[in-house]
Amino acid sequence: MHLTQETSEQLSSSLVRLVRTAKQLGHRVSADLYGDLPSYGWALLVPLEEHGPQRCSALAVHAGVDVSVASRQVAALEHAGYVDRQPDPVDGRASLISLSPGGVAALARTRDVRSQWTLAALDDWTEEEARRLSDQLAKLADGLDRAARRRPARSAD
Repeated sequence: MHLTQETSEQLSSSLVRLVRTAKQLGHRVSADLYGDLPSYGWALLVPLEEHGPQRCSALAVHAGVDVSVASRQVAALEHAGYVDRQPDPVDGRASLISLSPGGVAALARTRDVRSQWTLAALDDWTEEEARRLSDQLAKLADGLDRAARRRPARSAD
């Protein structure tokens, strides 16, 4: 598909505005959205919910962070009661991280609050408009992922 330069620039500008607005909103409402759950908690708890118990290295991949960062974040989530840790039955030197009942409750609460925010933001939209947006956002995210994989990493020089 080929987009005109004008459409490409308009879309890029709208995306930048959306990301900026989401960041600003996130800072203002993070306590409401996440409660006691740290902001990084969502990125680590959802993969546990979706894929079950896993090693910290797998969680790091899902969250897009370095293993050392994920390890510190998992330790904080464990201390707060959102995750549990058990020895890996395949390799006793490693641990499997799993979602605790507290983590399940935190995800449910966060989903409920996010849903309320979405309903308020789209209160003048039709169901069809909201479904189309959801489909298009998923398609855009897939396209961004593909584009990022095709581009070579830039050096920090």
